[in-house]
Amino acid sequence: MAPVLEKQLPGAAGSGDNNNEDEEGQNLWSSILSEVSTRSSSKLPSGKNILVFGEDGSGKTTLMAKLQGAEHNKKGRGLEYLYLNVHDEDRDDLSRCNVWILDGDLYHKGLLKFAVTAKSLPDCLAVFVADMSRPWTIMESLQKWASVLRDHVDKLKISPEDMREMEKRMVKAFQEYTEPEDAIPSSPRRAPTSGEDEAIVLPLGDNVLTHNLGIPVLIVCTKCDAVSVLEKEHDFREEHFDFIQSYIRRFCLQYGAGLIYTSVKEEKNLDLLYKYIVHKMYDFQFVTPALVVEKDAVFIPSGWDNEKKIGILHENLTTIRPEDPFEDFVTKPPVRKLVHDKEINAEDEQVFLMKQQSLLAKQPATPTRGATESPGRTTSGSPRPAGRAGQPTITSSPMAAVKKPDPNMKAAGAANEGVLANFFNSLLSKKTGAPGSPGSGAVGAGVQGSAKKTEAGFD
Repeated sequence: MAPVLEKQLPGAAGSGDNNNEDEEGQNLWSSILSEVSTRSSSKLPSGKNILVFGEDGSGKTTLMAKLQGAEHNKKGRGLEYLYLNVHDEDRDDLSRCNVWILDGDLYHKGLLKFAVTAKSLPDCLAVFVADMSRPWTIMESLQKWASVLRDHVDKLKISPEDMREMEKRMVKAFQEYTEPEDAIPSSPRRAPTSGEDEAIVLPLGDNVLTHNLGIPVLIVCTKCDAVSVLEKEHDFREEHFDFIQSYIRRFCLQYGAGLIYTSVKEEKNLDLLYKYIVHKMYDFQFVTPALVVEKDAVFIPSGWDNEKKIGILHENLTTIRPEDPFEDFVTKPPVRKLVHDKEINAEDEQVFLMKQQSLLAKQPATPTRGATESPGRTTSGSPRPAGRAGQPTITSSPMAAVKKPDPNMKAAGAANEGVLANFFNSLLSKKTGAPGSPGSGAVGAGVQGSAKKTEAGFD
């Protein structure tokens, strides 16, 4: 019996080993299947959409192309499309996020029907782009594009129950915001989804989520590098930027939106913008706190802000009240007309002098006044007293032709002195003139007449 028992023991042991191997194989397959099903359920969702609104020239296309990693500056018309690659490094998963950029002309707002439908609305994020280089247009632009999106959402055939559910989700996300941890991971990671105790939420303020669109909203201020230009060229002060920021933040509270200042030129806050977008759309872990110190690099996540924190900005306002109209304080600077003067090249000095010399040579010589009057005086005889016999009567004195010099004009005085000199020179030439001249002839005639009278008396 013993040998039989010995034979049965190995057989019994072998059957037990096979059962254990089968159980281990089944456990292995079940663990693989569960892991695959878990991975498939936690994969990055597809079909996410980013809707970008903004004025022409605000930099919305350049901004999104920079997030995409492209360097082109191609700008389309109507409704532009591009996509962002979203990578989950924890699970080595990749997904594409659609980006729709609406034209700045309101004529094209009807094209939103191709980007947003009632089915795709819950997977959308709205981005309103404001141009900081033209701050006087910010509030008008934000109000305009928010109204465009709100009107489009109202036209979608969404059941009231679904819309209420989307609005509740936005309220919950705003109320449950907590300050992130100090540690910043090197790459985006999915936030833990394990069940935790619900935090105590505070009620919303009076002006919070009064315009609930049912989708997350983000305000992006572009071209913030223009802040220094506005200060230097248009006399903007710290007070202006605090006033602008307070208005934008109050607008963000109405829509439950986040706010971020960016600059493509200086590559400021671009990486932060990408991380916040994937955090809002794919629940990636986000650990960057609010940034409100630098006026050109502000970041305020949705749920952090409130009226009390905005009131800190109002303490710096000295010449205006927080309730004053935006357009009364942030005004467009006057347009400075640029006068394009023609460039004038200086002429060579020697060439200029030669031209002047030729001009002077062409001008006729102007004789002095004394020279023109001297011939008349030579025929009128010497200036002797009138009434003497045998002498012609002088009707006007030569001195009468000489005008008195103007004491205020030195040039005229110099000319008059020349006239006087010519006049006296002419007198000297007449007294010492040759016989036969008008003066000498008159004197000779008088002498001959007196000699004849003497001879007649003696006779």
